[in-house]
Amino acid sequence: MTGEDTAAAHGKFGLGRPALPEEVAAWDLDILPDGTGLPEGEGDVWTGEEVFADNCAVCHGDFAEGVDNWPKLAGGMDTLDHEDPLKTVGSYWPYLSTAFDYVRRSMPFGAAQTLSDDDVYAMVAYILYSNDLVDDDFVLSKETFLDVEMPNADGFIVDDRAETELGIFSAEPCMENCKDSVEITMRAAVLDVTPEEEGAEEAAAAEPAPEAAEDSTEMAAATTESAPEPAAEAESPEEVTEVAAAGAPDPELVAAGEKVFKKCKACHQVGDGAKNKVGPILNGIVGRSVGTGEGFKYSKVMIEAGEGGMVWDAATLNEYLANPKSFLKGNKMSFAGLKKAEDLDAVVAYLQAHP
Repeated sequence: MTGEDTAAAHGKFGLGRPALPEEVAAWDLDILPDGTGLPEGEGDVWTGEEVFADNCAVCHGDFAEGVDNWPKLAGGMDTLDHEDPLKTVGSYWPYLSTAFDYVRRSMPFGAAQTLSDDDVYAMVAYILYSNDLVDDDFVLSKETFLDVEMPNADGFIVDDRAETELGIFSAEPCMENCKDSVEITMRAAVLDVTPEEEGAEEAAAAEPAPEAAEDSTEMAAATTESAPEPAAEAESPEEVTEVAAAGAPDPELVAAGEKVFKKCKACHQVGDGAKNKVGPILNGIVGRSVGTGEGFKYSKVMIEAGEGGMVWDAATLNEYLANPKSFLKGNKMSFAGLKKAEDLDAVVAYLQAHP
């Protein structure tokens, strides 16, 4: 046998064998934006809540709100133009396939690829629900995958820097006398690092400011003239409760509150047939003493607050739901809180509508 007849001569070394189709399939987990590659199976929101609680909540929180420095998976809507945006599945990820593929391939942490495809479908459905992208009766599957609209689907652009910028920064650099003159056009706003022209600092210090005292007098006079009337005496909790009970809440606000209440459904129920779950039934909570819901075992701090006269009215509910842990330290509520004032008002109105 000549050397030309050997496998090595043809760039091969005679090692191994071609991978079998089933072996390739085991590694080929890619899910494309159009749903190509999705496995068979399905999962609903409430099954996903259970799977999420068992496998993900320790890092990502019961409501996908994040724990300590672990990532938040929900929230962040309308923050991408902020200085410090919150990038979550709901606010940032352009394709649902990205979420499904990542969960299926890499989660849960330390036990990747131990979940069944049905569990992955269910968990992703729960994450979508936590971002208010689907309703609580949604079932995720190959058939419903493309029904989900991701808010940031159109928020990405093609990377054209190779055509538009590379030439600018790869040209021969100017290293000497690149400008005829250099002028200071702006000054540092935080640190005093802009060099002063010679003698400018001394001149500024010596320059009198005759109008300063006059301006101060005018400002003081204007402040006195525009001083607001003394604030009316704050209403007592009993008065707030009576006002809330006097008239029915705004129907539009109630409808908005029903959507916000989706964040609470994992632990609380309202309406006909409501039952105590992780949290108590919330029927009739507005106007009720704290820690007195029937058939629920409240924390000690809740019971003591109620015995001390605290009542759930619009004011206390707003403050509590904004930051439960801070409002009553030691209570069992794990929810991080509602951050928007309009959401707080809406969910209180929704609770008022369930006496």
